[in-house]
This record gives sequence, structure tokens and C-alpha cells, in this order.
Amino acid sequence: MDLNNLVLAPGGKAGCKGVWRSWEKGCSGGTEAKPASADQESGRPATSTLNHFSALQQTSSLLSSSDTDHRDRDHFDRSGHVDGREENPITKRSFSRESQERGGRSEESAPTPPPSLPKPSLSEEEMEKKSKAIIDEYLHITDLKEALQCVAELNSASMLYVFVRQGLESTLERSTTVREHLGLLLHQLVKVGTLPTEQYYKGLHEILEVTEDMAIDIPYMWLYLAELITPMLHEGGIPMGQLFREISKPLVPLGKAGVLLAQILQLLCKGMTPKKVGDLWIEAGLNWNDFLPEDKDVNKFVTEQKVEFTTGEELGPKEVVKKQLLSGEELSKQLDRLLQDKADNKHIMDWVEANLDEEQAASNHFVRSLMASVCGIAIAEQIMVRAELLQKYLNDEEKELQALYALQAMMVHMEEPANLLCMFFDTLYDEDIIKEEAFYKWETSKDPAEQTGRGVVLKSVTAFFTWLREPEEESDKE
Repeated sequence: MDLNNLVLAPGGKAGCKGVWRSWEKGCSGGTEAKPASADQESGRPATSTLNHFSALQQTSSLLSSSDTDHRDRDHFDRSGHVDGREENPITKRSFSRESQERGGRSEESAPTPPPSLPKPSLSEEEMEKKSKAIIDEYLHITDLKEALQCVAELNSASMLYVFVRQGLESTLERSTTVREHLGLLLHQLVKVGTLPTEQYYKGLHEILEVTEDMAIDIPYMWLYLAELITPMLHEGGIPMGQLFREISKPLVPLGKAGVLLAQILQLLCKGMTPKKVGDLWIEAGLNWNDFLPEDKDVNKFVTEQKVEFTTGEELGPKEVVKKQLLSGEELSKQLDRLLQDKADNKHIMDWVEANLDEEQAASNHFVRSLMASVCGIAIAEQIMVRAELLQKYLNDEEKELQALYALQAMMVHMEEPANLLCMFFDTLYDEDIIKEEAFYKWETSKDPAEQTGRGVVLKSVTAFFTWLREPEEESDKE
């Protein structure tokens, strides 16, 4: 994990926490991202090398976040499993809220901006130019939030098929990473309601209708199309049954629908188990006879394409292959990528199930990698979003302790940015991710393997532990 590339979430909470700031970029560009190199084209996208943590040491102001929205769990009623973490009336104490109240600070609400006037609809030529500019910038700096905003500001819902067509056409012969990022953008546009599904289908159909000609020059065209389409099946996108039936319409007459669907199913198996993919196929009521030519042997096709899981047959003992043990570096890289791509918690859990066996998923090594990745992507806001994910795997006191050790190692590596660990601790406690018993065990730990830089780290969270030990009654009176 590259700790210089951390993305700090805007907003936060007062108390021992520093200030987090974000700089919004306009849709016309103006970024100072470094030019993409050939290496980046085939690998992970370029990211800013700005050390965002410098803001922590230079700025101190009131953090605005919904503190009380996440403070409604009892101080002593904290269970160890995600299913048992029940919410109670607002009785739970909060270190950040109490620190804010003692300081007597107040929040100022930002003035409401005046409503913008509707823009005139764009012509197809104008839409193509604007689409190309947005897509090029997004693929260059991979700022998903800005790209979503720019597409929304086009204010041309009836012309968004041009954006879809332009995106698919311009990335079809580029790298896998580029295609996956474009697919992710289209998925998010559908998920937030900016891109109507009929516009997505229209733009996609314009590409699919000419695949017979393109296949001559692009040997792996079906795989490339699958990489562009598969992200749409993530949560919040388009259901499998609806998507598969729609994208097959222009391909069934060509006899190529089955080939594309098989490629998509194989890609899905990289993020979840084949059984889950097969269940989705069956639940959607899909049948290979609807997608293959009449003279095609379905059983032979299913076997050749390695999609037997769609028939509902269980894998035999000989077909069950032990999952490859990922190195620490590879595991962290994969988790970082999932989080940076804004994969939802369920998708990440499916990936863990598909790629790690039970022993690996329950290991201290995995817990530490997961904790470092989640906290490395963003700060308090990201932890709140990933609370369910962390709760699933930090399911006992030992796992919680390992997570705290991972944070300690992070702080030592980063040379302890001011108040950062205190913010982590506060959020992890408030979100019922780590219980106070684990915090106390970490505080008194004498593990010789965890002593590097420990003195400075402990000192940075003195205020948190002082607050944690205060009697609840005394805090309530205040």
C-alpha cells in the first residue's frame, strides 16, 4: 500500500482529530496529474503523489460530520459479531462529541448555492466531443466522483447513449485496467440514476451490431467486451437476467450471444465463487438454448466454455482446486484495488470467498492487510462505509487486536501524522468495529514483535484512553 497516495475523506470530527480537507476539481480539467505512461496503461492507474497528511500538521479547524448519527450504541453493550451489534437509544458516549462540547465550539452551515439554470440539449457532435473529454480525463486521473459530476452536468439524458458508445469504442482495444475502469464508471452512472438503462443499452447495441466486422481485426474482442460489461452486474447495476437478455438481442442472429455471455460469467468467477455465479444464472431463469444457435450442442458448448456451474451441477471432488495462497503484497494490492474501485462490501466479501480459503480468511495476516487497506484509502468517512466489512472479519478480540497492531505499524511507517491514530481509534470505537477490551489489551501489550515505535504511538492516543476510562455517569453529567 502506497501511503503517500492516501485519499483523505472530507469532513470529520472534533476532539483529538486533525482536519481533513479535499480539493474539488472542475469538470473542465485543470488537474496537475502526471501524464500516463505506457506502464500505467497496462497496469494500475496513475495516482497523485501528494502527501495529503501534510494538511494534518498545518491546519486545525472544526470538523463537520454527523457525530451523533453514529453515537447511538450503549457504552457497555458491544457484541463481537456483526449480527450481534444491535443499536440502542442514544446512550453511547463519544470521545469526539464530548471533546467538541467541552470546547464550546459550534458548527456553521454552508450557504445553499442558488439553483443552476437548465442547460440546452446538446447535438450529437457536441455530445461526442464532451464525452471524449470527460472519458479521457477520467481514465487519466481516475477520479470517479468528478467524472460522475461532469456527466450529470451534461444535462442531456436523451443523448447519453453517445457517451456510452464513445466510452466503449475508445477503450475496446486498450488495456484491461482501462476497460475495467470504464465499465466501473458506467455502472456507477446507472447506480446513481444519471444513466438510464435504455440509454446504456442503446449505446452498447450500436457497438454490438458491428462486432462481426470488428472481430476480424480484434481477435480477443469478446473478452474485451466482457471486461467492459461485467462491472454492470455489481450491486446497484443491472440484474443478470435483464442485462443478458438485452445485450443478446443483436448477437443471437449472429450466433455470438453465447460466446459473450460465457466470457462475462468467467470474469464474474474471479470475484465470487462459481456456485454463486451459477445461482445467479439459475435465479434469473436463464437458459443456454435461448442464446445459442439451434444446431449448437448445449452440453458441448458449456463444457468447452467451462461454465458447467450454470447447469446447477455440483463440482465433483476432482474439480475442487485448492485456492492459491496469496503473498502479503499481492493480497494488499488486490484489496487496495477493490477499495479504490469503490467495490461495495458484498462484492469484496464475495472476492474473499472466491480467492481465499477459510484458513486464509481467518488468518491474522489477512485481518492486518484488510485493516491497513481500508484505513489507507481514506479516513473516518471510509471506515464508516466499510464498518460492515471490518465487522465480518474482526470477529473476536484477537482479530481486533491484530487490527490495532496493523494501525500501529501504519503510524510508525508514516511517522505518526498529528492526531491521526486518535481519529482512527475514535471512529473504530464509535462504529462498533473494535470493543474497548481490545483497546485495553493493545494498550498493555508487551508483545516483543510489536514494540517498534510503540512509545510515540501510545503517547498520541493518551487522550483517547483517558476518556475511555472516565465513568459514564461523570460524562453524562457533563
